[in-house]
Amino acid sequence: MISWRVENEMGKSEKKLSKILKKRSGRNAKGKVTTRHQGGREKRFLREVDFKRDKKDIPAQVVSIEYDPNRGADIALLHYFDGEKRYILAPEGLKIGNQLISGEKADFKIGNALSLKRVPVGTVIHNIELSPGKGGQVVRGAGTGATIASKENGYVIVKLPSGEQRMVKEECYATIGQVSRPELKTIKLGKAGRKRHMGIRPTVRGVAQHPDSHPHGGGEGRSGIGMPSPKSPWGKKTLGKKTRKRKKYSDKLIIKRKKK
Repeated sequence: MISWRVENEMGKSEKKLSKILKKRSGRNAKGKVTTRHQGGREKRFLREVDFKRDKKDIPAQVVSIEYDPNRGADIALLHYFDGEKRYILAPEGLKIGNQLISGEKADFKIGNALSLKRVPVGTVIHNIELSPGKGGQVVRGAGTGATIASKENGYVIVKLPSGEQRMVKEECYATIGQVSRPELKTIKLGKAGRKRHMGIRPTVRGVAQHPDSHPHGGGEGRSGIGMPSPKSPWGKKTLGKKTRKRKKYSDKLIIKRKKK
């Protein structure tokens, strides 16, 4: 007997919610390579996933749980009782035939979306909004889940998978449960060809390149990465150089930084 997962991989996605994902191969609008090691992947369809869950107080039924080539997690196709269809991130434990709902009246069960002020402390959540109404921005990767640590003064303190703890407004929405496919990190690709089908090209060490191509290149025999500092292919400092842009408002809401 063939499983539903294999059936969906061989089948087709919902046509009105899918479109061809254009190949960019790491290039910007001018055609210049801005991200290396990309190119040559298989043809893909981009599924339109509902991260906002803004269809409030209208029940929906889970019709299928499908493979999505653009992300690690599975996605679930919902048929709303008013006739609309939408894809959402499938949480772990979601079954075909389950009924889901989004809104303040939503029950406390896996797959339902509700505001953080209604979610009990200690609950595992995902697809969390950082600004009310903007849609889920964090905790969307396969197998990830955040935990509500406490609530105070109109904010909810959320512990993210990285170990970072930050305050989020209690009006922001989140989905109950952990994102599906926690086993993804244990999967081995098995061969180089599979990685090429995914659109990932080989990574070559800088010291193995020509000096015109990389600052670490050149020299007779084996050579180190050089001093006083390792460089990127464009001559910028790496390994210790801080590149994070400071965000005044967002940084104020971070209580504890991620684990080192």
